[in-house]
Amino acid sequence: MDPLQNVLSLLDTRAYLSSGLVAGGDWAVAFDPPEGVKFNTVRRGRCRLTVEGEPEAVDLAEGDCFLLTRSRGFRLAGGAPTDPVPAGPLFAAAGTGPARAGTGADVDLIGGGFSFGERARALLLDALPPVLHVPAGTPEAASALWAIGQVDAELRQDRLAASLVAEHLAVVMLIQVLRRHLATDPRSTGGWLAGLADPVVAPALRAVHARPDHAWTVAELARTAAVSRSTMAARFREVVGRGPVDYLTGWRVELAADRLRRDTAPIAVIARDTGYGSESALSVAFKRITGQSPAAYRRTWRSATASVQRGWTGSTRR
Repeated sequence: MDPLQNVLSLLDTRAYLSSGLVAGGDWAVAFDPPEGVKFNTVRRGRCRLTVEGEPEAVDLAEGDCFLLTRSRGFRLAGGAPTDPVPAGPLFAAAGTGPARAGTGADVDLIGGGFSFGERARALLLDALPPVLHVPAGTPEAASALWAIGQVDAELRQDRLAASLVAEHLAVVMLIQVLRRHLATDPRSTGGWLAGLADPVVAPALRAVHARPDHAWTVAELARTAAVSRSTMAARFREVVGRGPVDYLTGWRVELAADRLRRDTAPIAVIARDTGYGSESALSVAFKRITGQSPAAYRRTWRSATASVQRGWTGSTRR
């Protein structure tokens, strides 16, 4: 089982496409911190990316793409240094077309973003560096550029189910960027993501994700990588930041929490499906990690969801 696929399936990933940006001459645009994850691809020209808190700018060339995983302000600029203009009014004035900065059309970017469910930061985003840059000429950049082009075409042509197709294509781009990062710079990644690139830890992670209901021992997981029990325990903790059994417990609780949010199955059934022999056993582990019992977690989630739905319904009436 693919751990990355497992985690992405729990994150309620949603994608959106924003207006493009066309610029030329000497120009700079300052963007407010995004609410979720921001991405852009350079369809033409060159520019510089500067992100708050990062010491160095990133030079972007035609065909490059980048992903911002933190809520930080950033700037895109080209030509000679100049005072940036705020992005908000620029894009608001663009209407249905691309926003424009500077003079001419030397640079053409298209981008958008991803929003995730409540567990995305703990499960995925905190393990990534603030900026992921995929240079042109790589298969992942080519796939990402193709996917964004298809998203743009779907939305412009207003085909049946265009929004759904566009969303799935954008997720393809996200996966390509993550693949590239894990293949080229795994050391800048933390937690379980770093484990996917480690020859000792990766087989154990795949085993846990394939059979989370199995009562895995460190010795069994060590056999998946053909190493000793002590080697597996030490290496797993060094790379992932916690031991194999602790990781298994945490992943089971994530699966249980997802079930509690999504369906109405009895807690005893969820306990059995996630590897716990009884509802009480799940409750002990669940409360230790989340601070709530499974029943309380489900009630809190339903109450919060109902409040959001009431607010949405009320807003549509006005």
